[in-house]
Amino acid sequence: MAKKKRAKQRTSFRKKYQGRVRKADLTRDFHAGEEDALADIQRGERLSGKGDLTRKRTVSVDQAADELDASGQPLKLGRVISVHGLKSRVVTEDGKTYECAVRQVLKSLSIEQRNVVVAGDHVRFRADSDIDGMIEHVESRKGVISRTSRGQQHVLVANVDILLIITSVAQPALKPALIDRFLLTAEQCNLEPVIVLNKIDLVDPASLQSLAGVYATMGYRVLMTSAETGLNIRYLQALLRGKQTALAGQSGVGKSSLLNAVDPGLGLAVARVSADNEKGRHTTTAAQLIPLSGGGAVFDTPGIRQFQLWDIAAEEVAGLMPDIRPYVSACRYPNCLHLAEDECAVKNAVADGWIDARRYDAYCHLLEDDLLALQ
Repeated sequence: MAKKKRAKQRTSFRKKYQGRVRKADLTRDFHAGEEDALADIQRGERLSGKGDLTRKRTVSVDQAADELDASGQPLKLGRVISVHGLKSRVVTEDGKTYECAVRQVLKSLSIEQRNVVVAGDHVRFRADSDIDGMIEHVESRKGVISRTSRGQQHVLVANVDILLIITSVAQPALKPALIDRFLLTAEQCNLEPVIVLNKIDLVDPASLQSLAGVYATMGYRVLMTSAETGLNIRYLQALLRGKQTALAGQSGVGKSSLLNAVDPGLGLAVARVSADNEKGRHTTTAAQLIPLSGGGAVFDTPGIRQFQLWDIAAEEVAGLMPDIRPYVSACRYPNCLHLAEDECAVKNAVADGWIDARRYDAYCHLLEDDLLALQ
């Protein structure tokens, strides 16, 4: 039997793998008359640091590394449905569930994101028993939804087809700024966004026609729903069938209630909005992948009150907004932010009524309050 070919590659690791460096200054100690102390320095200690090179190691990679573990046993293929602390719940193709830890070398890799494994990941793992395992490899992702958290990439879910942006029209109040942030994320990740205006039974639908029309003219699908009356629930069922859909929105907008209406067998926990501050209570504490009886699956994510954009610069925002994008190239300056610059085609389009003034105000607030404030 021929031996497996092994390839080598340089891989970055976290700072804790950096080698020891000398704590004292040799020249200063020498002039201070500490020649004897210098003679006792351990020979293994480096005299010159290598900087970032000390955080790189050469690792061997088998051509079949994603199929076999270190002992040559075949790895199982599964999908992460939830992550709780150090454990990830993984379901295989035959429906069996394992509680898996993550291999230490994966945790040590130098990556920008907070978590190595997230809900929706396709992974290969070693089964240590009928219920436990160890994740050895994470497959490449697509359709990733992320936000910035403490300066790092916080991946919420992975391998998504549709982003269902759910907001309530009352209790809690509608927040167009949060919708815009999710729309920018969907544009950047090439996801299909669908805006859901929930709890429509609490207001007069005619009062929302103007707002819904603005998003509809940009090509976004807008759906008015009510879990209480069942409005457009059947349409939502058809939309989710056979798709991998992520639900996003602040706490209390009714994500879990809508899922229970779409698939009554789920029985997800729901809670009423606080009467004091109109803020929702967290009934979903971690993102989880939930299969639907009609086919497909949904990611029920925890309520988000603040969604800070990840990997989107201020100069890129206008190009990610479909109603502003056509006018960007006509500005006098190629790096125009469309705020206070002269001969700005975007501002002229707003003045002429080609761009909705509310959308331009949302753009300005997004740049001035979020992106530019962080620079």
